[in-house]
Amino acid sequence: MKAMILAAGKGTRVRPITYTIPKPLIPILQKPVMEFLLELLRQHGFDQVMVNVSHLANEIESYFRDGQRFGVEIAYSFEGRIMDGQLVGEALGSAGGLRRIQDFSPFFDDTFIVLCGDALIDLDLTEAIQWHKSRGAIATIVTKTVPKDQVSSYGVVVTDEEGRIKAFQEKPSVEEALSTMINTGIYIFEPEVIDYIPSNQVFDIGGDLFPKLVESNAPFYAIAREFQWVDIGKVPDYWHAIRSVLQGDVRNVAIPGKEVFPGVYTGLNVVVNWDKVHVKGPVYIGGMTRIEDGATIIGPTMIGPSCHICSGATVDNSVIFEYSRLGAGIRLVDKLVFGRYCVDKNGATIDVQAAALDWLITDARQSPPHQEPAERKAIEELLRE
Repeated sequence: MKAMILAAGKGTRVRPITYTIPKPLIPILQKPVMEFLLELLRQHGFDQVMVNVSHLANEIESYFRDGQRFGVEIAYSFEGRIMDGQLVGEALGSAGGLRRIQDFSPFFDDTFIVLCGDALIDLDLTEAIQWHKSRGAIATIVTKTVPKDQVSSYGVVVTDEEGRIKAFQEKPSVEEALSTMINTGIYIFEPEVIDYIPSNQVFDIGGDLFPKLVESNAPFYAIAREFQWVDIGKVPDYWHAIRSVLQGDVRNVAIPGKEVFPGVYTGLNVVVNWDKVHVKGPVYIGGMTRIEDGATIIGPTMIGPSCHICSGATVDNSVIFEYSRLGAGIRLVDKLVFGRYCVDKNGATIDVQAAALDWLITDARQSPPHQEPAERKAIEELLRE
């Protein structure tokens, strides 16, 4: 069976991570989110997967290649052009990318599924497709209900008693939203749905295609299902996703490494004197990381591989990406550290290099920076909650 993963977006709401990592490759404890999607597809018999790519396309293609090691076949549709020898992404929108593949050669010739490449899900895809076919639908959205104050981040779906969609609102205000049932980015389509999408044009599934299906009175349905759906569309979402995995709240996502103490997991060759640090799980510490005496690590916290946590540093309820050095005495609470950026749980970002603070949060591959006591105190005040 055939499927498509939408992977062409720039992921602007997940910056600064997506400056260098495309959204489908954002790691959930060192494993890209799109890899979990491929595993789910394979479990339900989907063995041919088309992926549209644009932003940082080479990164996605280099990691997944033709899909052999994931048990599926993968092909890519690049959206963009080459300028001065460099790939320049020019995404066609989620529906436009679908149409481009079909115009190249009619790939979608039977019922197929489309997934957004930025969420962890455990949906029974087989049962959802059976429901779709039983309704004679041309398109079906898998939906969930969210609190009303969250609807402005999603597409909102309004149905009749049979599940037929009567209205679709793309990211309405809380006041304008007609329901709290939202689009999860999981779609089941018949090939005929592509006839509603114009060629060579930017066209979005939620903003353009779905309203067109409603207007045309097409057999367009929503299936409401209770399933686990962990969205990482924004930095706060990602922060919460890591917390949920570490706390064991996400099914089918195991904490990697070895459990050295209850709730404390490490990768290979971690350097730490456990008697001289304070660690309270759940915590994951990646391989080849060094934690100096006097450090405090409080979970839920993830520290990536090849990091260096200096003496007296505190990492509390935070996510630290690979090759990060945290200077002596630094206190990070509810923070995400990615390269030169320190981000709080609401998405507010400090560029430590631009702020001339990169002597304290640095790349662990560089020589240790000089640190003055006054500078240390200033940064502690800046980063303390």
